[in-house]
Amino acid sequence: MRHRPQCLLLETTLKSLLSLALACFLVPLPGIANAQAAWPEKTVTVVVPFPAGGATDSAARAMATQMQAALGQSFVVDNRPGATGTLGAGLVKRAAPDGYTLLVASLAPYVVAPHLFKSVPYDALKDFDYLSVLVQAPNVLVAAPGKKARSVADVLAELKASPGKVSFASSGNGASDHLSAELFWQQTGTSGLHVPYKGGAPAINDLLGNQVDYSFQNVNAVLQQIRAGKLHAIAVTGARRSPVLPDTPTLAEAGVQGAEVYSWQGLAAPRGLPPAVRDKAAAAAAAAMRDPQVAARLTEQGLEIVANTPAQFADFQAKEFARWKTLIETRKITAD
Repeated sequence: MRHRPQCLLLETTLKSLLSLALACFLVPLPGIANAQAAWPEKTVTVVVPFPAGGATDSAARAMATQMQAALGQSFVVDNRPGATGTLGAGLVKRAAPDGYTLLVASLAPYVVAPHLFKSVPYDALKDFDYLSVLVQAPNVLVAAPGKKARSVADVLAELKASPGKVSFASSGNGASDHLSAELFWQQTGTSGLHVPYKGGAPAINDLLGNQVDYSFQNVNAVLQQIRAGKLHAIAVTGARRSPVLPDTPTLAEAGVQGAEVYSWQGLAAPRGLPPAVRDKAAAAAAAAMRDPQVAARLTEQGLEIVANTPAQFADFQAKEFARWKTLIETRKITAD
């Protein structure tokens, strides 16, 4: 019995040491927390999985320039085109989740390509932290110079008179302009002839040359041709009229419901980004897009600023993923 006090003392000491060790394990070390808060401390690479010069590249460079000025570190845009954006997305998926490799891509690799290809080098639902949808733009149904159609009713009348023969150009199988056409045909009970090209530029060139009849092009891609009177704008696919085409009705206004489509560009990172880095990067990207000069320049091109939160982007991505999966499977769309 005389050794009991010593045993109690030893037991209490062991419990205290165990509690202290557990507390140290659960509480982040100051060095780690400070490192996260100090991000970025070196150059950040922004991967764009498409060639330079397009809408995704423009949005990424505008964002990178403003984030560099605001955060005091270099943000370098790295164009890695190929396989509908999936090569660049796969590269980012394999990068360390530390905030020094980011991805700015269109909806293609995020919500379309996974349903078009048998396999892609990432899981779009599990391998990325979604930070912010930067911009969006509706597509616009445009008619070739030689077409007489000036309304959706005119286009529908032509489709019904010649089922499967009226041609619609797109920048490729599964691109937003192709999906817009498929959705338009589905919602109106019509059928047209899809003519895929390897990119938007050759599709627009053949449209201007009257080699094809119509196309659902990104507003920013054909805005100058519409303003110059070279292409006829019939309707936009957005929920509301485009600020740069205020006289062009939406498809819904023209009587076609359920065919709303936006092309969009979003910022993501490899899954597992530290919360402090995630929040700081998302906030800085959103602030960059809302900068008055940046917003004015992109809006003039036909892009609409979104700049939403990580939670909003994650929810939006999941809904878009499910939506396009259903359409692609229903319409039997393939990448071939």
